[in-house]
Amino acid sequence: MSLKFSVLASGSSGNAVYVETEQTRLLVDAGLSAKQIQILFEKAACGEVADIDGILVTHEHSDHIKGLGVLARKFKLPIYANKNTWNAMNGLIGEVATEQKFEFEMESVKTFNDLEVESFGVSHDAAEPMFYVFHHNGRKLALMTDTGYVSDRMKGIIRDSHSLVIESNHDINMLMMGRYPWNIKRRILGDHGHISNEDCGHALADVIGDGTKHIYLAHLSKDNNMKDIARLAVEQTLKTYDISAGEQVILHDTDASQPTKLVLV
Repeated sequence: MSLKFSVLASGSSGNAVYVETEQTRLLVDAGLSAKQIQILFEKAACGEVADIDGILVTHEHSDHIKGLGVLARKFKLPIYANKNTWNAMNGLIGEVATEQKFEFEMESVKTFNDLEVESFGVSHDAAEPMFYVFHHNGRKLALMTDTGYVSDRMKGIIRDSHSLVIESNHDINMLMMGRYPWNIKRRILGDHGHISNEDCGHALADVIGDGTKHIYLAHLSKDNNMKDIARLAVEQTLKTYDISAGEQVILHDTDASQPTKLVLV
């Protein structure tokens, strides 16, 4: 029995994650054009977009729903989102047939064939942002980006995941010295913005368990971060907790235009 996933794209310009088991195939977010998502499916050897069982939406920001409406209409795919996110997406994704629209409320569990999906809330400037934990045959995969901080409740939900996709959005110095206007910097740094590389490391120190092996650093800012900087900052932060990246856990990069390999959780 296997649980596999690929981070198809992750970053400020677009986000999508593919998850599969023997009986279930799901896409989390569709923040790139439908054509780009199809290309990423091919690159990651994820099969055909038409064969997925549904698209789970985290929130209504364009880098998470850009291709949602087109994909759903083209391939007659079900979409799952909470009520407030559905309301916020009105006018953003075009017309979607009623029979393709499903509610998946926050802090609930939904079963898709052989896969259990748990939703949980995060702190972001969207209507009702939430992310997901996937459970299959004793294996656990957690996805969590787009949050201004990581609460104890969030930590409890994602703790001891075998694989974890977590936000490492910005380097604080790069952000503060960069070209963004102050109101945007304040938004990113605020409780409803994004977590920094160091904050990612501190959160990881509290959620890495005996079963945790693979950590994917996600949603890196194009302007205020770099893969090497994010990885080094997280490694150094974990080291202060006596956690050795590369031995106890393995840190992986993600990319806005290149998928990670389709791998077992």
